[in-house]
Amino acid sequence: MVDTKTDEYFKEWKEREAIAEAMAPLIGKLYRDQEVICTVFDRTLVNQPTIDILRAHRFARQIIKQEIWVKDTYPILQAMVEMDLAPGKVDLAKLVMRYQQQDNGSIKSFVAEQLNDLNTGKSHQLNEPRDVVLYGFGRIGRLVARILIEQVGGGNKLRLRAAVVRKGSEDDLAKRASLLRRDSVHGHFNGNIRIDKEENAIIANGNMIRIIYADSPEDVDYSKYEIENAIVIDNTGKWRDREGLGRHLKTKGASQVLLTAPGKGDIPNVVYGVNNELLEAEERILSAASCTTNAIVPMLKAINDKFGIKSGHIETCHSYTNDQNLIDNYHNKARRGRSAPLNMVITETGAAKAVAKTLPELAGKLTGNAIRVPTPNVSLAILNLTLTQATNVEELNNYLRNMSLDSPLQDQIDFTNSPEAVSTDMVGSFYAGIVDSLATIVQDNHCVLYVWYDNEYGYSHQVVRIVEKVSGMNLGHWPK
Repeated sequence: MVDTKTDEYFKEWKEREAIAEAMAPLIGKLYRDQEVICTVFDRTLVNQPTIDILRAHRFARQIIKQEIWVKDTYPILQAMVEMDLAPGKVDLAKLVMRYQQQDNGSIKSFVAEQLNDLNTGKSHQLNEPRDVVLYGFGRIGRLVARILIEQVGGGNKLRLRAAVVRKGSEDDLAKRASLLRRDSVHGHFNGNIRIDKEENAIIANGNMIRIIYADSPEDVDYSKYEIENAIVIDNTGKWRDREGLGRHLKTKGASQVLLTAPGKGDIPNVVYGVNNELLEAEERILSAASCTTNAIVPMLKAINDKFGIKSGHIETCHSYTNDQNLIDNYHNKARRGRSAPLNMVITETGAAKAVAKTLPELAGKLTGNAIRVPTPNVSLAILNLTLTQATNVEELNNYLRNMSLDSPLQDQIDFTNSPEAVSTDMVGSFYAGIVDSLATIVQDNHCVLYVWYDNEYGYSHQVVRIVEKVSGMNLGHWPK
């Protein structure tokens, strides 16, 4: 005999599951037809299975210490489907919270009021899709590919047209497709992948990505493949100055270059969300800085704006990278030749110096160092700061929590209050950095912040945000 409580829990679960199943096609319709991205505290619901829709709602406990229920977001979603919305990001959780606070009777009237500025008619942000080419198809390249494929929506967005690589073997195309399909850290590709040998292309969820073999940028003519006005994302790191990266612009069909590493000389280093003004100029060569710079700069800006920063030290515990050795062997940099899976390796980082390029007001105030640790992904930055004014743990955490919910940095800063959070929990994070609030230490005007970051996936999202911005795409957040 099953007790009553068991029946109640199971019945409740099945009801929630049924509602989430009903929400999925509505979320997909809004995205494909109107380029509206539905979220729960900025966690996208687009292309998510039923269980992940429920999981996103439950994650609200990490932010507001209570769960958001699908029975509350579903009626709001239904009201949105009946509207003629322009492209944008709509946070269902925030709408639910406002509705409950206002105790508004009519959900349709409430949603119409809250989304009035978005209810301006279906449209596309781009008149025609913008071509994107990956120069290199390594860790960052393949993750950027996954993101672009997932976000193609109705088609009038960014389209990944090609990846340029050096041919490795006769079965190179199959191996490239397999690497895109399977990932030891990030799991299987969300969709269908096959190859077209005649076109030497990977077909991923209907997107044809040509694999072009070349030893240098000058060897490629993109116009041969009807690729025009393309943004070339150089994720090889081979060239980091204007002269080297400028070689991409000498090829037909390419119009801009974005480096996924810190740029040298006068190349603008952009941390999306912080110094976006650099994207407004007619600059043809850009850098997305480093993963660590992207993780710490939004936090530093937020803290400096509110409390002021007198000085500080940044220590990052960074997952090992492909430039290290699996076993002890020669390396041209000190210590990095030692076995990456077996050692913590002290090494240098340019992240502290790079802060000055994006936040000039902090120039000369910060030092930095790095420890490569035996994990394949997710890193941890420790911000040891002396502030210009005193604060306490509660005030500092509440401020950063609010910045993660509703601010110009809400796409960069995330927040967790889980007492059990560890690095693998952050795999797949869309954010530049995640504040581990329970680890925060404050004493008068001195604070220590622990910031997690998926140094692969979170950084790749920052790269894509830059590409979207320079292409003319800029989805606003609702409700305002």
